[in-house]
Amino acid sequence: MLRVRKLTDYATVVMGHLAAASDTVHCASEVALCTGIALPTTSKVLKVLVRAGLLRSVRGQGGGYALARPAAEISVAQIVRSFEGPVGLTECGSGEGLCEQESVCSIRGNWQRINQMVLAALESMTLAEMIRPAPVPIHAALRRQSANAPS
Repeated sequence: MLRVRKLTDYATVVMGHLAAASDTVHCASEVALCTGIALPTTSKVLKVLVRAGLLRSVRGQGGGYALARPAAEISVAQIVRSFEGPVGLTECGSGEGLCEQESVCSIRGNWQRINQMVLAALESMTLAEMIRPAPVPIHAALRRQSANAPS
């Protein structure tokens, strides 16, 4: 199973919360309360996102955190990279010279192709899109429609 780490998942939730009310500066305790993520974890996530340049911190009375730029200009790939580093499903997908088998591997090129597709999907999905409700898959809509049809 391929999956991102829990902190990366929390980062997308935190960023989504901030994007939903992007005209406001949010304090860490409010973000923690609204997202259901423990305050120490929320604080850690916020600090990493500031270092990555995805959030800005505002000091002083009424301070907190806000998006560094519009949600439509922040990709999911940028959030993932801030916690996971370079996106790579295999060692050879992340960079040259990381795998001992690189010079003799017959499937390396295809793993790199897959990695490029995953990266392209993460790059093409913006934070603005992430906070919109997901469209209902066609097969689920058809199933619901047939369940509600008179017999």
